[in-house]
Amino acid sequence: MLPTQAESVIKSIIREIGQECAAHGEIVPETLVAFMVKAVVLDPSNGFNTDRTLTKSDVQKLVKLCVNRLLDSKNPSLDTIKMQVYFDMNYTSREEFLEEHHRVIESRLSSVSREITDSRACAREELESLYRKVVSYVLLRSGLGSPTDLKIVREATGEKSALQSVFPQTELGTFLTLSKKDKECQLKELAMIVTGIRLFNRDCGKGGEGIDDLPAILQEAIPATTQHVDSQLEVVQDQAYRYTAILEKVAKNPLMGQELQPYMLREALYNVRQCEIFLQVILSDIITCAQEVEMMIKQLEAQLEQLKLTVKSKTAVPTSQVFPVFIALSNLWTSFQDETVLISVLSNLTTHLEPFLGAHDLFFPEKVMQALLDGVTVKTDVCRIKEHIEDRVNAADFKKLEWLFPETTANFDKLLIQYRGFCAYTFATTDGLLLPGNPSIGILKYKDKYYTFNTRDAAYSFAENPENYIDIIREKAKKNAELIQLLELHQQFETLIQYSQTKGVDKRYIKPITKCETGTQTDTHLLPPTIVRSYEWNEWELRRKAIKLANLRRKVTHSVQTDHSHMRRENCSQVYPSKTVGTQSLRDGCSRVPRPQIYIAGLRGGQTKATHGLKVNLTRAVDET
Repeated sequence: MLPTQAESVIKSIIREIGQECAAHGEIVPETLVAFMVKAVVLDPSNGFNTDRTLTKSDVQKLVKLCVNRLLDSKNPSLDTIKMQVYFDMNYTSREEFLEEHHRVIESRLSSVSREITDSRACAREELESLYRKVVSYVLLRSGLGSPTDLKIVREATGEKSALQSVFPQTELGTFLTLSKKDKECQLKELAMIVTGIRLFNRDCGKGGEGIDDLPAILQEAIPATTQHVDSQLEVVQDQAYRYTAILEKVAKNPLMGQELQPYMLREALYNVRQCEIFLQVILSDIITCAQEVEMMIKQLEAQLEQLKLTVKSKTAVPTSQVFPVFIALSNLWTSFQDETVLISVLSNLTTHLEPFLGAHDLFFPEKVMQALLDGVTVKTDVCRIKEHIEDRVNAADFKKLEWLFPETTANFDKLLIQYRGFCAYTFATTDGLLLPGNPSIGILKYKDKYYTFNTRDAAYSFAENPENYIDIIREKAKKNAELIQLLELHQQFETLIQYSQTKGVDKRYIKPITKCETGTQTDTHLLPPTIVRSYEWNEWELRRKAIKLANLRRKVTHSVQTDHSHMRRENCSQVYPSKTVGTQSLRDGCSRVPRPQIYIAGLRGGQTKATHGLKVNLTRAVDET
């Protein structure tokens, strides 16, 4: 089947399931239906083969199974999947949210900006209308009041107002001669300068109509939101600890597990654990907001103080000194506005997570929970970690596996632990029980992935055959689709990865730093040198110098060694060698013998056939030389 045909078939199946649910009075979003279709196909108990084309009967069976699961209001697993889909569709990271928020603001202002930059006003009425549009743009972009409020407009455009002092109406002619790009840049800069002026006037008590005290609002909203999230997190964690304690008891008593099968305790545990993870993500963003707001308040106070020192009681101040500060004030206030919107979104997100936990009181009333918890000690995650904090894996017991510890790994706390830090061995061997792993025991590195365990024995058992336990967890995730996101099994189930999860999979992968290059440097002499070059520590060297100074030419140094001392020190004797003696005569003398000169005549022949040679000796006598 071609990809386009397969896509059309899937869309038709999703549409049919949505219509069936709507007929039963349940409106289900398409994203949830699509996830449920893939989850049902993935479950091996449903008998679907992903390698062959679905027949008509398969499609009918798939639609029926999906509708039944989507309409099952008494299943915590469905609540968990709904929670995951909702969070995935509504939550974005801080950076992505602010980027999208700024993009939306720009798109809303684009029509007003286009009307101003495309204007060809010439007449007086047209110029006045254009100036009013500039005022509206400045107020809309700054977010400091409504352009329909007369008091705010009068403050911005009246005599000696912020806009009039920076951009009087007489400057419109020059503005219209600029290019469209320059007009847009000047409008943005004008809006920031006017915003800075209005904020400064508000601080001085000379204006600020329609400007909310965002720093004070945030200082009240952030603690309230944090307290709300903390209270929700505390409730969810308390439920998770109680479910975990009951499931631990069930794991030790199989007969009790058969009695509790209808209660779906495991699915309830997955539900509260998933909600706990989402609340921790939200709380982390709120803490970041609090840190940013605290820093921005200090910067705002510093900028306002700098402006007061610059302006003081002067009637005129150079624009090069104050305009950059006004722009900085505007940017700070925009950041305050961003934080306000972000806090509001996070608070709403927390509130909308609560309905996904409503089934717990229905399935597990307090009387049932007290009966199940009879004789059981409820432990928190921190208590479980402290119980085995002294137990550590001995890395020498494993020759082919690598173990990481806090003292040998620089970025130990930043490693991406598999299964969100839950113990893989416990989950695989106790039918899906989630217990937090203890990194202090040791983190196992296996195929570039990292695993933690709740006890030392669990770590040793898992290390004997990691692939077996990994396969068991994968099969469990096929039966409970909510585990794919809960345990972050995205790489193993790529068809069910949601878009927001795919963007951060590679970015969050951090390799452990177990080795690093280091260097140390020490100054040779910290203090000025005080070396005495003539100093000698060896007494024998001093003795040698004394003998040299005495110039004892006719003395001979004697040394004696005994059997007990000949191996203890070096012995030497010193003598003065005789000097070289030579003699020289008064003049140089030399002798020379005559050079032999012998010739043979007649070698060239003559008139006769025979050649007769004649030897002639012309050597001089010795006495003649």
